[in-house]
Amino acid sequence: MLVHALIREDGTVDADELYTVANTLGMSDQQVRLCIKRLVSEGRFTHEGRGRKAELHTTTDTKRALAPNADFLRHAFQQDAGLAPWDGVWHLAAFAVPESARTARDALRETLVHLGGAPLQGGLYVCANTWEPYVEEAAHRLGTHGALTLLTTTDLRRGDTQEPAELARRLWPLQEIADRYHRLSRIAQPRLAQPRLARLTGPAELSSSALLTIAVELAAELTRAIEPDPLLPPQLLPRPWPGTQARELIAQCWAALHERDQGEARPTLFRLYADITRETADQATH
Repeated sequence: MLVHALIREDGTVDADELYTVANTLGMSDQQVRLCIKRLVSEGRFTHEGRGRKAELHTTTDTKRALAPNADFLRHAFQQDAGLAPWDGVWHLAAFAVPESARTARDALRETLVHLGGAPLQGGLYVCANTWEPYVEEAAHRLGTHGALTLLTTTDLRRGDTQEPAELARRLWPLQEIADRYHRLSRIAQPRLAQPRLARLTGPAELSSSALLTIAVELAAELTRAIEPDPLLPPQLLPRPWPGTQARELIAQCWAALHERDQGEARPTLFRLYADITRETADQATH
């Protein structure tokens, strides 16, 4: 997460910034070196130079993996603003991949859960959002598209349960998801002793490394909260939903980070997250 958070607009990561922020967060240089070595060996980055003078470059696979995360975050803010109401349609995906392709089968299953799906029974998953393009892209990449069936329905029942909000409560671990958003709010909440939002909006000057550290802390907690979140439509969630409040606080933090940008080569997330929240606000007012 630290490395991904420091990716710049040109797809590079400056090693000196990486080591500086990592040290501020309590990580050792050895941890950073091992992390870089692993990312390079996994084909996620290429590496030029040595030590703090080095530079990492994102690979195509890393760029592709980061793109859907922005789509999901944008959708979450649109839901919060009432711009993505649920149409009552459930989206289902079924697959029957043989044991001989177990690795691909397991990867497809993990992808469906990552995309917000919940298992109904063996090989059958349900999602409340339009996920077909993402599911098909993953199935093609894994070589399992021929074993994939996609369908939609407005009449979903499990046992005697048919009411949509009750189905959502039974299918997804909503309390665990809510707890992660409560943690995210505590990180950004201005009432804390070391409030990120208060520091960002206060009069005190903040160094470049301090801004990067705050950005990484917020990005890490946001990722921790949103990655396992199926982003259920508000109609299916308890009210009030802590995710809405947490994302509003995060939006304020990103806006403050963006305002403090002095034209330096900031990480992509400075612009990306600020753009998403600004776009959503503009859509909501028109």
